[in-house]
Amino acid sequence: MNLTTYRRKRHFTETRKAAGTHNVKPMLATLVDQPFDRSGWIFEPKWDGYRAVAEVTKRGVRLYSRNHKSFNERFTTVVESLETLGHEAVLDGEIVVVDEAGRSQFQLLQQYQKIGKGSLVYYVFDLLNLDGEDLRQMPLLDRKQFLAGILLDLRHVRLSEHIEKNGVAFFQAAVAQDLEGIVAKNGESPYREGVRSRDWLKIKTHSRQEAVIGGFTEPRGNRTGLGALVLGVYDGDRLVYIGHTGGGFDTKGLEDMRARLEPLIRRQCPFDQKPKTNAPAHWVEPRLVCEVTFQQWTADGRMRHPIFVGLREDKSPLQIHREQPRAAKKVVADKDKQTTSRRKRRRPLALGHER
Repeated sequence: MNLTTYRRKRHFTETRKAAGTHNVKPMLATLVDQPFDRSGWIFEPKWDGYRAVAEVTKRGVRLYSRNHKSFNERFTTVVESLETLGHEAVLDGEIVVVDEAGRSQFQLLQQYQKIGKGSLVYYVFDLLNLDGEDLRQMPLLDRKQFLAGILLDLRHVRLSEHIEKNGVAFFQAAVAQDLEGIVAKNGESPYREGVRSRDWLKIKTHSRQEAVIGGFTEPRGNRTGLGALVLGVYDGDRLVYIGHTGGGFDTKGLEDMRARLEPLIRRQCPFDQKPKTNAPAHWVEPRLVCEVTFQQWTADGRMRHPIFVGLREDKSPLQIHREQPRAAKKVVADKDKQTTSRRKRRRPLALGHER
């Protein structure tokens, strides 16, 4: 089905010729506390990689991160695959490296250029523009239908599949396969650029948090490189301490991290309140973002037993805030009320006329 046929069948006139869908700020998901089943919603894997937007035009391909950092040179095989798409399009998805079992692993992605282990894939889950038509106001399920029609036989590009309605069972399968989590999406939702929407909800199988590196401690005993990273998140313009981590590194990783941090050392502590450390600390310019897993938040706002996962070069430090899950039942119930209200406000079509 082409766009002209789609508009005629659905009485839909909101796709429009776009002057350009450029420098997209991706739509973001809200963290909730548990999975749910819901008619009209779809459920996708939460891929463990770099969020990436691809602009495919006759002039070439631009592949970039959520903060508009170019991925073209870093992921050339993905760019080369997109050059054979056969359409002008703007795509939203996640660049990952999957293991032999098909699981995406962030550590593999970070090491891919050095060791080449795993398979590099750009999993695409949304279509914002197709052959000059702006699709962002089109319902998600319709956008995905057009997306499935153009992603055919591309070596390093795949459609991110979904299931409908059965989110609980899908989440349980994600837990069994040790995946990062799932994303629930309202099938009627438009694409709200740059918005952290409650039409998209993420449910994690493990507690994870992005954090800004504000310092590091000296190693003790036989440890080399560094002892631990001192971590924080932004609350307004204040960098607030949330814990430190020394786990998740091998010897080479500790030495590499020390080399990354040495040029950033500064005299003044970047945190709003100076954290206490068990070893001599060096403060650094808060420019690097990492991701950690942890057990839970303590009463005083610290992470319990955080473990380093990897650096997040695709994210800006000022974007990093504490993530606390909302109650899924309340969020979905509120969305249902909003949807019902919108439907009631719509004026009925006169017989023989289209909106």
